Amino acid sequence: MQMQAKHGKRMAEKIQQRLTELKGVETLADMRNLPGARCHELTGNLAGRLAVDLVHPDRLIFSPDHDPRPELPDGGLDWQRVTKIVIEGIGDYH
Repeated sequence: MQMQAKHGKRMAEKIQQRLTELKGVETLADMRNLPGARCHELTGNLAGRLAVDLVHPDRLIFSPDHDPRPELPDGGLDWQRVTKIVIEGIGDYH
């Protein structure tokens, strides 16, 4: 109810949907297959974080909760090994 008061009904529903999806996947790689989520890595001053679409233009921003961060040999994020995340915020970073 508090989320709906702060963000409105449509946004609150979308936030809850994305949180449920993130909680329900085995690894972050599974988020790539969910329609409309558009899970993607961020760059620039948000490098190291990821986002999923909410109600345009807002995104749910989060980061892997692993120490050390799971990486591929080339230094990129190993999405298959990300099993925990930390929600960092909601917003339009564009």
